[in-house]
Amino acid sequence: MTDETTTIPAGGVAAAEHTRSGQCYRPQVDILEQGDELLLRADVPGTSADQIDVKFEDGALTLHAVVTPRTPANGRYLLREYGVGDFYRTFQVSEVIDAGKISAECRDGVLTLHLPKAEAVKPRKIAVKS
Repeated sequence: MTDETTTIPAGGVAAAEHTRSGQCYRPQVDILEQGDELLLRADVPGTSADQIDVKFEDGALTLHAVVTPRTPANGRYLLREYGVGDFYRTFQVSEVIDAGKISAECRDGVLTLHLPKAEAVKPRKIAVKS
């Protein structure tokens, strides 16, 4: 997988950037290849499973996690370092993924995506006969 924002296609023109209103953050992501699948873990603190939208279309994987703004009930900030905003990131997936079998879960502010490889690209052991 490659991050769409850092890869320029062969034609030399970068993909269009998405614009969003309000503060938006790029989540930190780890991507592992594990046998028959790619495993993606993204940090999305302050969000829950029902606030996360994952789309896979034409080889592009898009993550959008909405974070509810925090406002103090009574009081005011004396120091405010933690920014609050949505998380948004798009990847161009180079492997062939079985889109119908993609699964996701979110626990403790970490989104985990299982991206199973399509049968056509899975490694296959070939028996050698004597």
